[in-house]
Amino acid sequence: MKALAEQVQELDGVEIYGRVVGVRGLMVEVAGPIHAMSVGARVLVETGPERPIPCEVVGFSGAHALLMPFANLEGVRRGCRALVTGVPGAVRPTSGWLGRVVNAMGEPIDDKGPLPSGPEPFAFRNAPPPAHARKRVGDPLDLGVRALNTFTTCCRGQRMGIFAGSGVGKSVLLSMMARNVKADVSVIGLVGERGREVQEFLQEDLGEEGLARSVVVVATSDEPALMRRQAAYLTLAIAEYFRDEKKDVLVMMDSVTRFAMAQREIGLSAGEPPTAKGYTPTVFTELPRLLERAGPGTAEQGSITGIFTVLVDGDDHNEPVADAVRGILDGHIVMERAIAERGRYPAINILKSISRTMPRAANPQFLPFVNQAKQVMATYADMEELIRLGAYRPGSSADVDEAIRLHKPLEAFLGQAKDEATGLLEGYQRLAEILPVLDTEK
Repeated sequence: MKALAEQVQELDGVEIYGRVVGVRGLMVEVAGPIHAMSVGARVLVETGPERPIPCEVVGFSGAHALLMPFANLEGVRRGCRALVTGVPGAVRPTSGWLGRVVNAMGEPIDDKGPLPSGPEPFAFRNAPPPAHARKRVGDPLDLGVRALNTFTTCCRGQRMGIFAGSGVGKSVLLSMMARNVKADVSVIGLVGERGREVQEFLQEDLGEEGLARSVVVVATSDEPALMRRQAAYLTLAIAEYFRDEKKDVLVMMDSVTRFAMAQREIGLSAGEPPTAKGYTPTVFTELPRLLERAGPGTAEQGSITGIFTVLVDGDDHNEPVADAVRGILDGHIVMERAIAERGRYPAINILKSISRTMPRAANPQFLPFVNQAKQVMATYADMEELIRLGAYRPGSSADVDEAIRLHKPLEAFLGQAKDEATGLLEGYQRLAEILPVLDTEK
């Protein structure tokens, strides 16, 4: 009855509309009863009987409301009716969505028929649980990738970022985790993805087994900015439904940078001043609002573990979006083009990656091996140029000699085929087999 009452309240009793008075770029100006058009309100611009264009109010200019469209503006003309709707910015997910692919509005795009509707609406732009009521992060989460399990252990409810340039292997790393992670549900958001890669990701990278316990949200790069931003909001809204069902959810979003670019496009169209690299102030306001929604829930809820990719501009890991996201998340995984170029995948730079739950999250029995391996890799990195040039003389340093001897075994340990899975304990054991017996009296 409660769900029925909520749906009845959503019905429009009175038809309120304005008129289109101008179009500037991606922005539609509407005159009329702007008192009924709050920021975030949904408006349908009627270009004909069969093709209304859904829009969202993003601001005001004088006596006009400023709208951004969820579709292209073809057919919009001066004088078109702009109908203010009572449709809330919410979605009604249910467990029947598992195994499905939806667009940014929560509509199916996988030719498998209509989606079931859940009893309770979840707002696209929801607030996270109160900070004082949230649980602490849980036990270590097995991601199936031994480099991450061993050196940057992630806990349930933690939020990690994957920072990399284009073409370094972020999507493949995400697919490895989607197939192998020991979580109840995966929610995957492909924000601004290349259209040709969607089916490739679903069929080859994710596979039937991974898709069966996942919900995939897709907004390709050719879709309007509002749809790309909405895809990120919807990804977290679906995850919040499963979290409230007391499930451990893994959210994977590729990529946060394209969400920021979409918000920049919206902000510039609305007249916001550009700041660092053209990003508007609302970009840096919306990023924490989005990312804070992931994390542990309250005592009556499950958790949302977040893995967010960041496409660093020009391989600059200190560009504005990367810098802002790194300060919000609970750890960062750095992937480097130089490692990928020498054929080691996933191309993770262990020395530049960190999990903020380490070392507490690591298995205490194997923590000395993890620390020793990092020291060996750091020693080799310091001397790498001299070693490659042949300027280092063997025997000059026992530590460097040991680093040279262990370099290839450690590189083989860090590499992993995309169809291979390694559990938490197995990863620690394999690392311990590579390293020499530790001198406990040292």
